[in-house]
Amino acid sequence: MSKDKHPTLQFEKEAHVATSAFFNIVNAWNVKLEDQLILLGLHSTSVIDNMKAGKVTNLSDDTLNRISYIIRIYKALGILFSVKDQAHAWPRKPNAHFNNESALKYMLKGNVTHLSDVCRYLNSQYF
Repeated sequence: MSKDKHPTLQFEKEAHVATSAFFNIVNAWNVKLEDQLILLGLHSTSVIDNMKAGKVTNLSDDTLNRISYIIRIYKALGILFSVKDQAHAWPRKPNAHFNNESALKYMLKGNVTHLSDVCRYLNSQYF
């Protein structure tokens, strides 16, 4: 394998792992396709279809950042709740910290800072 191809192959593998994790999480949370697009900061369902089919060869820094926040939120929920069903239900439950909206509804406002806010909030609950 040439030195030039290695970073591309590594990135493709990382993109596949990241997207697989994202889809496992949003499936556990029962997130609709349209909402998955918002969480990823995307506008086309064809991109999601390609991601699900493992045909993603590049992801923007913004999309990777968003996936990273979703993974960190999922991990935090796993730490905070010993029962998976509770952890999976939490994103849909109203929360006073988010003006009595659910964390999911808050994240669906579309800005990456909303994902960051939820992640920071959860981390503050156990650190």
